[in-house]
Amino acid sequence: MTAPTELADDLAAPLDAMLIDAAFGPIRQLAPDLSTARLLGRLAARPRTTAQRLGALAADLVRVGLGGSGLGPAPGDRRFTEPAWTANPVLRRVMQGYLAAGRTVEGLIDDAGLGWRDDQRVRFLAENLLAALSPSNAPLLNPASAKAAVDTAGLNFVRGALNLARDMRSAPRVPQMVDGSGFTVGGNLAATPGAVVVRTELFELIQYAPQTPTVRQVPLLLVPPTINKFYVLDLAPGRSWIEYLVQSGQQVFVLSWRNPDARHAAWGLDTYLRAVLDALDAVERICRTPRTVLTGVCSGGILASLVAAHLAATGEQDRLAGLGFMVSVLDQRRAGVPAALADRYLAGAATALSRRRGYLDGKVLAEVFAWLRPGDLVWHYWVNNYLLGRKPPAFDVLFWNTDTTRMPARLHADFVDLALGNRLAEPAGLTALGTPVDLKKIDVDGYVVAGVADHITPWQSCYRTTGLLGGDTRFVLSTSGHIAALVNPPGNAKATYRVKAGQEDDPLEWLDGAGTEQGTWWPDFVAWLGQRCGPDRRAPAKLGGRGLAPLIDAPGTYVLDR
Repeated sequence: MTAPTELADDLAAPLDAMLIDAAFGPIRQLAPDLSTARLLGRLAARPRTTAQRLGALAADLVRVGLGGSGLGPAPGDRRFTEPAWTANPVLRRVMQGYLAAGRTVEGLIDDAGLGWRDDQRVRFLAENLLAALSPSNAPLLNPASAKAAVDTAGLNFVRGALNLARDMRSAPRVPQMVDGSGFTVGGNLAATPGAVVVRTELFELIQYAPQTPTVRQVPLLLVPPTINKFYVLDLAPGRSWIEYLVQSGQQVFVLSWRNPDARHAAWGLDTYLRAVLDALDAVERICRTPRTVLTGVCSGGILASLVAAHLAATGEQDRLAGLGFMVSVLDQRRAGVPAALADRYLAGAATALSRRRGYLDGKVLAEVFAWLRPGDLVWHYWVNNYLLGRKPPAFDVLFWNTDTTRMPARLHADFVDLALGNRLAEPAGLTALGTPVDLKKIDVDGYVVAGVADHITPWQSCYRTTGLLGGDTRFVLSTSGHIAALVNPPGNAKATYRVKAGQEDDPLEWLDGAGTEQGTWWPDFVAWLGQRCGPDRRAPAKLGGRGLAPLIDAPGTYVLDR
């Protein structure tokens, strides 16, 4: 039986972990802690096993030195793709020695037999240290940077130094990931035609113009994350999920949250829930329909679930024709590396810090995100920007990722409290707008999407949503990670998704029986909507209605706030 204290520790969540760390910055994540001490203690208590592991490393290094090692990078490891890493005998030995050391570190962690939380923490620290110590990060030792130094007479390092100085001036203090000079919100991003039909102090409600002669009678209301801007759902034309939905004949509305500052410190969870209900009222009024499909993305899924629970508790859940959750975690048990990094005793200090400021700075949160995947999101750009002196690529998702927002202090505290107690997973674990929350009472069909490589909301945690709701829920497992699973337009030959009728208690059992479908899950979601949003009717000739007139063209004004 699990001890009560251990169980409480296991309830820390990605959401609260990242919100805690965002208050202090990523340095806390990378500092050795009690988990490191437990690792060393376990290894000291197993001297024979530890000695064997270190002896194997010594033997590997001898083979490396003699040129007889067959060690090579794993498939997909971009750090050592330059031919010189294998053709040059010195560079080959440096690379192989590094790989041997990394393999030994992983083996020692395996040998220690740590508990889940300690194991995840130690592996995270080891991953960051090994990524930082990669020989590919060293000037001149990296053959690409050495070649660039010869070709440019050292100007690559001059440009790199200027890039480094620029990036370290302000948060997030990580290498710039995107060349944003070619992107304009409302130009080549967030370009789907529509209009703001409601504006409050907290949000703008955008209605999108129909692009088909007929539309489904029941509309779709999208609730975006509260820690990013909504236009991840409406990226460049051809890559926009909203555009795809509109072109399929779906009436689509989306909330665009205001970027809060210290004046809005008191905006809490109930403030945002009331905003979703106000938007739902407006959608029903404009479309002259009593029902809507409500879909939340990431932290917006938490808001959607709480609104649905409130409607169920007040006898109004028939207003919902369906409920969607996109890369969103409701049950926070053992939800990946961020959960393991959360320290409960820091929660109070983190929320007190944001309370003094009045908000949580999204730029620091972006820095925390980056260090969760240091190889891809930090050191890859270190080489590109600083060693090679190049500009980062121009990519719409990365541009959106750097266009951060703030979070009100009260909402920060509410989310941390919700996640630390895993309150959504327990009946009456919290209240929403004065009503007790019991997700089992939500007898509405659901659609849940997760990404198989998601490092922020692990797919297994997303899957557990299927067991929390009372209705029939369809779970879809997409390829890629947190954002790429969502931004998944047709045309990608490598895209697949897994789906299976029915549910299993164990997500791995579900995975074993799930079939693989080629392409994106977007058409599957449209088909699911079609079963719940019909019949079709003539598309409206103008936006708004019943006293709610268009105020300004999409994407509105709040999305432009800095």
